[in-house]
Amino acid sequence: MNKSVISNGFPNWLTEWLEAQKVPLWGAADLKDFHTPLDQSGKKYPFAISFVIPMNPKIMASIQKGPNQEYADEYVRVNKHINELSTALAAKILEKNFQSKPLAASVRTDTVNIKGDFPQKTAATRAGLGWIGRHCQLITRQFGSWVRLGTVFTDIELPCGPAIEKDFCGKCKRCVEACPAKALKGNQWYPGLPRKEILDVRACDKWKKKNYFRFHKGHNCGICSSVCPYGLKVLKKSSD
Repeated sequence: MNKSVISNGFPNWLTEWLEAQKVPLWGAADLKDFHTPLDQSGKKYPFAISFVIPMNPKIMASIQKGPNQEYADEYVRVNKHINELSTALAAKILEKNFQSKPLAASVRTDTVNIKGDFPQKTAATRAGLGWIGRHCQLITRQFGSWVRLGTVFTDIELPCGPAIEKDFCGKCKRCVEACPAKALKGNQWYPGLPRKEILDVRACDKWKKKNYFRFHKGHNCGICSSVCPYGLKVLKKSSD
C-alpha cells in the first residue's frame, strides 16, 4: 500500500487483500461525474478501485527502437495478472454484499473509436496514482509509465483521491520526438482534455499494424513509454 496516496478509512479486509496480492500502488476514485458501467440495478457505479502492476524495467528499456517478443510476452503476462486480480477483487467485494464490476485490461470494445468501455487512466488519475504524460499514458512517481492498469468499479463508499489534476512533465518532449508514427501532439494534459488533443489514435494504430503486426496483430509498440525519463529512473534504481 502506498501511504502517500492511501489515507485512513479503507476497510481492513480491502487493504489486507491488496497487500496479500502484493499490489504496490492503488487507490479509490470518485467517478460520480463520469459515465461508468451500470450495476445490476441499472445505476452507474459511483466509485472504482484503481491499481497498477509494474512492467519489467529492463524489458521496457529494450524497446526504444521498437517492440520485441520479450516485451510482447511481458505485456500479455501483466495483462493476464491484472485480469485475474480484478476478477478476484470483484468477487471479494461481492462477498461483502457490495456491487462490483472488473474492467478488462487492454480490451477494445469500440473498434471505430479505438477505445474500451471506460478509460482506465481516468480512474487512476482520479485515485491520485499519477498523471497523463504527453504520450497519453499514466505516469506514476514510483514506476514512471512502465505500468499496466487495473480497475474495479464498486458502490462502496471509499476515501478517494486526492485526484491529480496537473502533469509533471515540464518541458520534456522525449516521447513526442521518439514516436515513429508522429502521432503525439505534444500538448500538456489536464483533466477533461480530449484524447485527440494528445494523441492521433488512428495514426498510432495504423503505424503499429503496418510495422509491428507480428506482435499481437499490431497492438504493441511502447517506444514512447520506453524513453520516458520517469521510467528510466526506475531502471537506474533497479540496477543500483
